[in-house]
Amino acid sequence: MSTAAYPHQHEEPTGRAQLSLGIAAARNLTTTTKSVPQMQGLSSRWLLRMLPWVEVKGGTYRVNRRLVYEVGDGRVTFVQEGSAVRVIPAELGELPLLRGFEDEAALRALAERCVQQQYGPGQLIAEQGGSVDHVYLIVHGKVEKVGTGSYGEETRRGVLSDGGFFGGQAVAEEPGEWGFTARAMTACTVLALPRAAYEEVADRNGRLREHVREREAEKTLPRNKKGEANIALASGHTGEPVIPGTFVDYELDPREYELSVAQTVLRVHSRVADLYNDPMDQVEQQLRLTIEALRERQESELVNNPEFGLLNNADYSQRISTHSGPPTPDDMDELLAMRRGTKAFFAHPRAISAFGRECNKRGLSFDTADMNGHPVPAWRGVPILPCGKIPVSDEGTSAILAMRLGEAEGGVVGLRQTGIPDEYEPGLNVRFMGINDQALISYLVSTYYSAAVLVPDALGVLENVEVFHSPS
Repeated sequence: MSTAAYPHQHEEPTGRAQLSLGIAAARNLTTTTKSVPQMQGLSSRWLLRMLPWVEVKGGTYRVNRRLVYEVGDGRVTFVQEGSAVRVIPAELGELPLLRGFEDEAALRALAERCVQQQYGPGQLIAEQGGSVDHVYLIVHGKVEKVGTGSYGEETRRGVLSDGGFFGGQAVAEEPGEWGFTARAMTACTVLALPRAAYEEVADRNGRLREHVREREAEKTLPRNKKGEANIALASGHTGEPVIPGTFVDYELDPREYELSVAQTVLRVHSRVADLYNDPMDQVEQQLRLTIEALRERQESELVNNPEFGLLNNADYSQRISTHSGPPTPDDMDELLAMRRGTKAFFAHPRAISAFGRECNKRGLSFDTADMNGHPVPAWRGVPILPCGKIPVSDEGTSAILAMRLGEAEGGVVGLRQTGIPDEYEPGLNVRFMGINDQALISYLVSTYYSAAVLVPDALGVLENVEVFHSPS
């Protein structure tokens, strides 16, 4: 009789993907003196360790803020067709005076009248004192804003890069004059919307002009330097003047963050769980490595998720670009000066290395800070923590995050819910799903999380950080 009629019982099934750990791999943990299974994909996960975690019992966290009259400038998005570039019409709503305007036909007409222009390094785009007659949208490149100091010296007011714009007041009733000179730092592609083109569209669309007038009128409302509705106060008075009455107004539509989830189904064959558990518990080791992978994904989502990721949720008013390319001490100082109480910088290890090279060129050295017994580099006493989840582009650019942390400080917080059924770690549970007819034991492993920026200036981003080592 042919032996083919009696297949060996230990043979693995063929023709389908393996669903659980194989016996041969499991046996490697049952003989000799050995280590627990190791994985290369582990990182220090400083972001998860540093975030103060807020308990979110209802699964949703609402961030209430004071009423802000004027929302900070956003950024515009473009579509490229070969060498031609056009702005997405709805993105013109990022201009302060057009914010909230929803007439698609009028916005499309404005977008069609934008003119593509090229500038070389050092070329003037707009000159201080001249009439504001264009809105400039930066498609690609860097533009520096230069002003005049108290003694007539040239001062840099800031750097704009891809998606930035200036000259939004060109659509106002009285545009005024340029308060700075705009100069291309690199080769730049720019879309320019002439004021004459706006006038042409506004003459045919009364709603557009009326909307701009309403937005201009909002600028006269009392507010503080952050754009929040004023709280009327009196100080320095004598006698018996009338003390002003006041109240604090709130945003009517505050943002809400729902907890996100990362999940997987861990499968372990019952034979492996029964026979190959000495000296190491196979289920425990499988679960440990699975949880490590979930925590890595969690940190990546906290940085990069389009809905709640920190890179995507930093306010545009809190984003600055490097002045020369690599991160310099000047860039880090400017990022640090944008908020009170910065608790930590987070950067890709290559960005930290690039910053170190710039310090070396100036004869400077890192400070050090003690983080739970770990010495880490610091700048101005603020620790610089590695975070490999911050991406590095193919062109060699990355970003550096600066954060104020904690709910009491109006900073950045992590969100989670503890006490969930079958909880294994805070905010993470492991639920038994049963055994199927292939003798596979299944466990659903889930972790729930999100992050919230309580006040815009709690999170700042240094963008266009060049990390590649340029030959000297």
